[in-house]
Amino acid sequence: MKIMHPKIRWLALGLALAAALALAGCGKTSEGNTKIDRPTVQSAERQFAGPSAGDTIAIFDTSAGQFRAVLYPDLAPQACENFIGLAQGGYYNGLTFTRTESGFVIGAGQTADGQVTTLWNGKGYPVEATDQLHHYSGALCAATAEDGLGYSVFYVMQTLPGGLDQELTDQMTAQGYRQEVMDAYQAAGGAPYLDYTDTVFGQVYEGMEVVDAIAQTQLQTDESGQTTGVVTINSVTIASYQPEG
Repeated sequence: MKIMHPKIRWLALGLALAAALALAGCGKTSEGNTKIDRPTVQSAERQFAGPSAGDTIAIFDTSAGQFRAVLYPDLAPQACENFIGLAQGGYYNGLTFTRTESGFVIGAGQTADGQVTTLWNGKGYPVEATDQLHHYSGALCAATAEDGLGYSVFYVMQTLPGGLDQELTDQMTAQGYRQEVMDAYQAAGGAPYLDYTDTVFGQVYEGMEVVDAIAQTQLQTDESGQTTGVVTINSVTIASYQPEG
């Protein structure tokens, strides 16, 4: 079935999903942090296959630990080229996560003065939407600016597993979602209301516990009133995946 691209962000859908996900899949650790129980997702959808030898990966080294994502330059070439170029140029080194919403996303890519930059032909790039990539938990995504273009800001979905009730399922069915995609959303968690509005260009395959920890950190405000994060990106390294052994 051909996917019908939503023309608006599913605000009501998003609120319902967030409320449902907030009740599932977590428990307090001895330090008071929320430990997320993330089961292995059994799905034929590409984002749950993990990287293969030679795939392009991004290694995020942060002050909270390390997480890794496989990139999809064949499906999101402009977003990947922009991100890879910025990472290899050291743009992200030293930036902080300036969006930390537990149960939703972590995000970075703005400089201290709130500016964004781009390497794609000197300008932003349009949304690269595909039915092969979705906003499942762990998805690495490019934020879309008010002009409808992507720049340097990225985010990682940190939604909790489960949460697709019948009403939400019916709305996704009406939008033309495949059953396999809905099953993957149910197992992994995610934000289907962001599909086709922002570009998914990668998927975290290792270190989601670090993503979960970053999501629970509190932002801070400096003397000038600028909101900053407390988790710093030491580096983002682009590499070719090589299986161990």
